[in-house]
Amino acid sequence: MRDLALHVTRAVDDADAAALAAIDAASFPHPTLDLAGELARSFARLWLAREGADDGPIVGFLLAWLVADEVHVLTVATAPDHRRRGVARALLDHLLVEARARRTTLLLLELRESNAAARALYEGFGFTAFAVRKGYYAEEGEDATEMRLALDAETGEIVPDPSAATER
Repeated sequence: MRDLALHVTRAVDDADAAALAAIDAASFPHPTLDLAGELARSFARLWLAREGADDGPIVGFLLAWLVADEVHVLTVATAPDHRRRGVARALLDHLLVEARARRTTLLLLELRESNAAARALYEGFGFTAFAVRKGYYAEEGEDATEMRLALDAETGEIVPDPSAATER
């Protein structure tokens, strides 16, 4: 996507908070974003994707926890009118730069089993499924797929997941 400004923030104003809440509500059947609570955590990071310059409208965001040598991706969401235009991909690219700079060895996330688009996006980055959490999304009883991406702490290169190997 052209003309996209990405940056990490520790604070948002009321207008930004409202925009993030709207994207969250449009992206998930039961939005649970507690922005103030998350930003109060020293290990939480919020990446904003803005259209145009740093003060343009927010079109997507990524919320993650950076804990020890791991990154836990909590939420990746894109405004409906900006989907399939590279916003989530740009946010994940930015996260991987940060993860490699921090010598992260493991990135973790979970997603609804029915979310094929998100799964394809994550798999494109090298994430592999490693577990299913039965009934994780309690409102519908939908299962969650847990995914991981291992990185070499020294080189930042992706470490192949041996459990993802298939027989030939």
